[in-house]
Amino acid sequence: MTVLPAAPGLGFKPEHFPAIRETRPELGFFEIHAENYMGAGGPPHRQLTALRQDYAISLHGVGLSIGGPGRLDADHLARLRALVDRYQPESFSEHLAWSSHGAEYLNDLLPLPYTPETLNIVCDHIDEVQDRLGRRMLLENPATYVLFQQSTLTETDFLTQIARRTGCGLLLDINNVFVSTTNHRTDARAYLADFPLDKVGEIHLGGHAEEELPSGPLLIDDHGSPVADPVWVLYAETVARTGALPTLIEWDNDVPPFAELLAEARRAAGILDGVNGGCLARAC
Repeated sequence: MTVLPAAPGLGFKPEHFPAIRETRPELGFFEIHAENYMGAGGPPHRQLTALRQDYAISLHGVGLSIGGPGRLDADHLARLRALVDRYQPESFSEHLAWSSHGAEYLNDLLPLPYTPETLNIVCDHIDEVQDRLGRRMLLENPATYVLFQQSTLTETDFLTQIARRTGCGLLLDINNVFVSTTNHRTDARAYLADFPLDKVGEIHLGGHAEEELPSGPLLIDDHGSPVADPVWVLYAETVARTGALPTLIEWDNDVPPFAELLAEARRAAGILDGVNGGCLARAC
């Protein structure tokens, strides 16, 4: 199986398709949300087919509810397998979260307690996904706003054990690290020091919103603004340790003109230049 180029990528937005086709920017890949392409055809698939001819694709799921206590939705998993077969993406990833209860799907990625019982559930679900798709998946660390008293494992220990038991890779969202550690008044660098960086197959960078509470700042992972300077600093420190990795700029709300997204990708490229020999080409 091929892998994503160790270069910057962008989340694909249909409104940017004309600009992409006209300028053919030098990017490593585009990322799409799987659930947006589970229909049979139409303009979304025509655009994605054209995009796939020129770029690597990262397929990012938001609806499997990997952390949910119930069984995975077999129909959803079948649609996901059909999408993977159709486009053969270089990467597939999902979230360490739950988002459904019975037949009800919630418009959120919700946290879960880090316990041995939850660990078994998540590992079983990842095994099922990887068996069904016939490929290794990446699991993304969450942005969190609450902690569970029931948790007996740290998040980094939880992720380390998942990767070891299932063989999956990890998607390191550095903005999520910054959001969570700020909200919980812990240290982002200590979190990253404990993170199993050798399992990381992709990095996400995104913007966040901030509210000031009596207890201090509350950060919201809203993907609606440029990457914050402290997140860029953490990113540079991380890739200095890992070497160059595929790096996605996430911007899903209040989406700006394509040129602004491309500027964010070029900022990531400038940081990667120090660890990948200055290579930004898709074939790197």
